[in-house]
Amino acid sequence: MRFSPIFVVILSISLSVDALPSLSNAKRAQVLDDDAVLNFALTLEHLENAFYTEGLAKYNEDAFAAAGFSPFVRGRFTQIAAHEKTHVKFLSDALGDKATQPCVYSFPYNDVKSFVALGQALEGVGVTAYSGAARFITNKDYLTAAASVLATEARHASWISSAVSKFSGWSGNFDVPLTPNEVFTMAAAFITSCPDSNPTLPIKAFPTLSIAEAKTLPGSAVTLKFDAPAATATSDSKLYAVFFTGLDKIFLPLQPGNKVEVPKELLGTVYIVVGTSATTADDQDIVAGPTMLRFEFDSRGKVIA
Repeated sequence: MRFSPIFVVILSISLSVDALPSLSNAKRAQVLDDDAVLNFALTLEHLENAFYTEGLAKYNEDAFAAAGFSPFVRGRFTQIAAHEKTHVKFLSDALGDKATQPCVYSFPYNDVKSFVALGQALEGVGVTAYSGAARFITNKDYLTAAASVLATEARHASWISSAVSKFSGWSGNFDVPLTPNEVFTMAAAFITSCPDSNPTLPIKAFPTLSIAEAKTLPGSAVTLKFDAPAATATSDSKLYAVFFTGLDKIFLPLQPGNKVEVPKELLGTVYIVVGTSATTADDQDIVAGPTMLRFEFDSRGKVIA
């Protein structure tokens, strides 16, 4: 396949649960009230706001042009940055003195192209975050506002993927909704520290999951790398690779050496976790992950090699 730089960015991040900023020693079964959901969303919006503010300050119009991008691209990114700043203000105003404050971040890009690739990944994660958190919102006004932000984040992700990266602007019929714990597992890789005064949220990160192979294709075998909990590592219980694609999940048993064959039918953005169940992939089942893959495809629905 034509290997997506997003996949490289996500899988090149190394984190350990012990090193993550502590939001909570939360139970695996999440119970989130509206304030917690809004603060979770604000945590992500702070991250995106910092990402665009930092990147656009570093790379001017000439830098984008030198990287091969059309003149309009940086201008659109400037508009996206303004949207994220507005989202931060909107959520902060709604929460008042209960609003979480921005953290200290570290973003793994080193040029304009990797900045663009990471922006696409972050926008995609934002879409999954709002989709997955919607079920916890009870206030209908908050739910409507979250839907409005979700639509804007989806437009961002689609524009970067199609107009800028020249790939498809969608993955398929549905996007993947992830739980707050699953989203935070990926977002926390960019957070180095947070203010002690921030409210504690019932959200936690799972152990890291990565893929050993530099490139992969649907139908190819991959090796999953993760730190299994001691109880799992020493038991005879099977572990499963679970592929999240749209609203569906595909469960495949891990083979010796933690190998698994990527399902041949996958296209677009896919998330993988390792779990203990062959039928469910709820937070209590997850051993490690998620991590992201993108299988870019052309207008005929064929994977781009």
